[in-house]
Amino acid sequence: MKRTILVLSLALLALTVFVGCGGGGAGSAGDVIRIGVFEPQSGDNGAGGKQEILGMQYANYETPTVVIGGKTYTVELVYADNQSSNDRAPSAAQTLISAGCSVVLGSYGSGVSIAASSVFGDAGVPVIGVTCTNPAVTLGNSHYFRICFLDPFQGPVLANFAKDRGATKAYCLAKLGDDYSVGLVNYFMEAFGRENCISDTFPDGTSDYSTYVANARTQGADVFFSPVSTEAAALIIDQVATQGLNIPVLAGDTWDSNVILNAARGKNVDVHVTTFYQEGGAPQFDSGIKAWINSNATAKANNGGDDTVAAVTAMGYDAYYTALEALKRAGSTKPADVLSVLPSLTYTGVSGAIAFDSNGDAVRDVAYVKRANTNTGDWEFVAVQGVK
Repeated sequence: MKRTILVLSLALLALTVFVGCGGGGAGSAGDVIRIGVFEPQSGDNGAGGKQEILGMQYANYETPTVVIGGKTYTVELVYADNQSSNDRAPSAAQTLISAGCSVVLGSYGSGVSIAASSVFGDAGVPVIGVTCTNPAVTLGNSHYFRICFLDPFQGPVLANFAKDRGATKAYCLAKLGDDYSVGLVNYFMEAFGRENCISDTFPDGTSDYSTYVANARTQGADVFFSPVSTEAAALIIDQVATQGLNIPVLAGDTWDSNVILNAARGKNVDVHVTTFYQEGGAPQFDSGIKAWINSNATAKANNGGDDTVAAVTAMGYDAYYTALEALKRAGSTKPADVLSVLPSLTYTGVSGAIAFDSNGDAVRDVAYVKRANTNTGDWEFVAVQGVK
């Protein structure tokens, strides 16, 4: 009885938060397969989490059923908000396990993925990470997979990009205790040359970044690297413009958001990011999801108010179809059976070919570099960059 009440409550929550956004369709209990959505819908990474979810919801709208073992199932997306919090992530994971999810997608944010990993592992539920790039997500376990490149790759890509454009001294700013930003800064500094880097951190709850931007100027940096949340990024960009810090600002995949475009628009800033997908790479997907976003007020609000296609949205879309492919190949709704086929699974999505190495990590060797056009408020493709 408690389980029934829990599932109904989750369904009502999903309808309340994401009404009209393509959640699972109706069907009898025996005809429904549940895919968990382990994503932040609030907290520092809430904006990015909502954009990642949009890709899953559009894919579910486009393909609401799957044939498993000769039987057609309606796919129900079950949501659990990890609130961008390592402390709350385990309980969000348990919610999805209790709801009977066969496979889970997420999360945007490596820290919450790491924090909840053992909960999924103990329950034997496989997880397909979407954009959680820290190596520790899959390290030492057999249940966590991911479709994105990793920070040991992304860090050197960004460092090479900076050096190729003449940078010799980097100011690197991370959030204290944040696995993603601290880890990516470390990989960047290792590739750029630690002796040529100034490293700094800010505590949780920081809202004034003027001192950090001033430090970069005082210490003669010619590139500013800060792969932090979009919430912090917008404030950093404001300070870079206010103080006239006329040097390139670099960040990783978290900054690939219209939150950043809106923060940079009309300002004298030079913002570059590395990311997983460039709009225009899959025209049919781009046009389809733009039409879907524009036809749905809630989806548009969750996308930051416009129809810009974020890379995390494309990755969420690919993660959904990767999960469907795993379910079809398993021929079963049992988590253990889904887990058994993931190591050898291959799928070609809008972001490229997807395959997993022996550690469950994606086999990817290139990243897209984009620049924020501060006049138009759009991303401009700069280069496809790899590691030298």
